[in-house]
Amino acid sequence: MRLDKLCEKAGIACPGDGSANVTGFAIDNRKVAPGTVFGAFQGSVVNGEDFIPAAIEAGAIAVVARPEAKVEGAIHIASEEPRKDFAKLGAQFFTPVPEHIVAVTGTNGKTSTVEMTRQIWRMAGERAASIGTLGVTTPDESVSTGLTTPDIVTFLSNMSGLAREGVTHVAYEASSHGLSQSRNEGVPVQAAAFTNFSRDHLDYHKDMEDYFAAKMRLFDEVVSDGATAVVWLDGSEWNARVVEHAKGRGLNVMTVGEKGEDICLIDRQPTQLGQTLKVSHEGTEHTINLPLIGAYQVSNALTAAGLALATGIDAGRVWDGVARLQPVRGRLERAAIAPSGAPVYIDYAHTPDAIEAAIAALRPHVGGRLITVFGAGGDRDHGKRKPMGEAAAKASDVVIVTDDNPRGEDPADIRRAVLEGAPEAREIGGRREAIHAAIAEAGPDDIVLVAGKGHETGQIIGSGENMKVLPFDDVEVARECAAAIARGDA
Repeated sequence: MRLDKLCEKAGIACPGDGSANVTGFAIDNRKVAPGTVFGAFQGSVVNGEDFIPAAIEAGAIAVVARPEAKVEGAIHIASEEPRKDFAKLGAQFFTPVPEHIVAVTGTNGKTSTVEMTRQIWRMAGERAASIGTLGVTTPDESVSTGLTTPDIVTFLSNMSGLAREGVTHVAYEASSHGLSQSRNEGVPVQAAAFTNFSRDHLDYHKDMEDYFAAKMRLFDEVVSDGATAVVWLDGSEWNARVVEHAKGRGLNVMTVGEKGEDICLIDRQPTQLGQTLKVSHEGTEHTINLPLIGAYQVSNALTAAGLALATGIDAGRVWDGVARLQPVRGRLERAAIAPSGAPVYIDYAHTPDAIEAAIAALRPHVGGRLITVFGAGGDRDHGKRKPMGEAAAKASDVVIVTDDNPRGEDPADIRRAVLEGAPEAREIGGRREAIHAAIAEAGPDDIVLVAGKGHETGQIIGSGENMKVLPFDDVEVARECAAAIARGDA
């Protein structure tokens, strides 16, 4: 399509001769080919404007950048918000997109909620996909992206590619980073969900209000007019503020939870392999045997149900789907059984709130002790380390503090910060050794929780040019340790 036509569709002025045909979009000058529109953005580490000459030399016909940027040899689409305008332009190029698109934001539960939404759609007979931390999950395969919210070009390309494959329903994770950097703009969003809100990413956001404001862009700006906001209402005051934002935008509001007006959780009873729910929806009570453990799994499942209902899925099919949901990779995933008979669960919990929720989910199923193994990531929010230790120490019977992804920090310094909140915890730096110790110690009535890395298959050591990603999968390591203990290996 001609550049001037793309600009017209996006509602953006096209300076100069826009008769050239656009062949693609890129934010990496190494991916520029003749006919590309290049996005040059200022980042926290790299300034994309420094690569404008290289992009033009490679064939870029237009550059979206700040008015102050120096652009010679290509059309300069000057914008005070270049990320947003680049996304608007890209959305006109990457077409078609799936008919039904929903987004999920919040601190915890995004991955589980989008995956559960995909499962409910699939069980209702729809061709559905999800995009997020686990990658792009389609009806046929899963492809890793490496980021909760991929860059805008990848995001739009994925959406268009899925539509061309016949996918009609997509749920995606909207992270605070992605929202603040306009990495998920341009596509029509039929419904958006909010799970919960607690401390995280304060290494990126200046404070909790700034973090919350980034989340609210989903409801204030990104979703389509007249969209539905699905809000889990049993959280903190932040959740109530989400409802205010949604109403202020004129969105349809669907509240979920014990205080929910649209999907009301009347009762929840733990069972050996899950929990029995009593839910009220549109004046009818439903008894659902959810095959997942934990209160927060209930909130994820019912929020996913709300998204499915908001996209027109029949209520009977939705509740049938909820009763058949499968565990999400790395989210309270039972990885192994210790030789003693104790189950070993793997969870992605890496914030104080998430650790508390994961432990609370397992507690009703513990006959003996709950043994928690976890660490904190390096080069990330330092302020959450002590509270993570406090959360684990408060609710666990045994705590082992180990390494997570130390990145560019000294692992011992990270562990020391966590141990300030859990002074009675045991310290075992090697993650494999810590998992082995927990499983070896577990008795028949105990449960082992390994938290922090979930679905991840590597451990990040070092940073910059010295960064290495060592193979490490908590699920596989737990199984290997259980097998080694059963053989009597040291």
